[in-house]
Amino acid sequence: MRSRILLFLTFLLSTTTHELFAQKGKPLFPQTPGMVSYTYRASFSKDPAATLDTLKSLGITDIEFSSLFRKTAAELRQMLDERGIKCSSFGVQYGDALEKTQEVGQNAKTLGAKFVRVAWVPHKGPFTLEMAQKTVEDFNTIGKKLKDEFGLTFCYHNHGYEFEKYEDGTLMDYIIQKTDPKYVSFELDVLWAFFPGGDPAGLLTKYPKRYKLMHMKDLRKGVEGNLSGGTPVTNDVALGTGQLDIPAILKAAKKSGIEHYYIEDESPSYATQVPQTMAYLKSLTY
Repeated sequence: MRSRILLFLTFLLSTTTHELFAQKGKPLFPQTPGMVSYTYRASFSKDPAATLDTLKSLGITDIEFSSLFRKTAAELRQMLDERGIKCSSFGVQYGDALEKTQEVGQNAKTLGAKFVRVAWVPHKGPFTLEMAQKTVEDFNTIGKKLKDEFGLTFCYHNHGYEFEKYEDGTLMDYIIQKTDPKYVSFELDVLWAFFPGGDPAGLLTKYPKRYKLMHMKDLRKGVEGNLSGGTPVTNDVALGTGQLDIPAILKAAKKSGIEHYYIEDESPSYATQVPQTMAYLKSLTY
């Protein structure tokens, strides 16, 4: 009887140890990421079809368009369908989202997108509470129209200047807390959360249900951030070679409501950095 118990305990211990080691090697980011068209903006401006062929050759089948590149939404949709690529998000300017909501909604639906995204609030000087209040009002208006009339989800993409201090947080917190969750969601640009001194993983943990999309990018080592919302495009580097803690961000993202992950690399070296980024993501394990 005693020997049987010892044998069972030995079996249990070996099985548990095996499972622990197996879990340790589990891929952190097993899926293929999407791509923001802005990464390939120079190429898209010259030949959208050939650029989509390049993305397909990389295995990318999910795209967020930041422009129509002098094509109609229907023309781009045909190119996407021919290659088995889906457009999940459509990025537009603030003014167009507010003043041309019908046109924006129709284009997004034609592209097949579920999300409409704005990435910049026009402003001069430091971002203020008054600006944030106007932004909240406009976003609620835009989001309601897009949801009610087109079934689309409106998202705001942070750009750094919103991290001005306000009360016990920032104006980014104010925008998230004051917008209506039924009509306004968010796209986390991890670089533009880190650059002004924010914590990308912390934002996902704090507001897990508000973030639906993510821009994955990294900041060159040695570069100091600020609240300007701008930095030279050459400061974008391949994931894993810069300052951001990408594994921590992805772990937080997995526990949140992120639906689409996009690579965004604004650097002129994107052609070499994108494959490097994809290889890095594939190499990550728990």
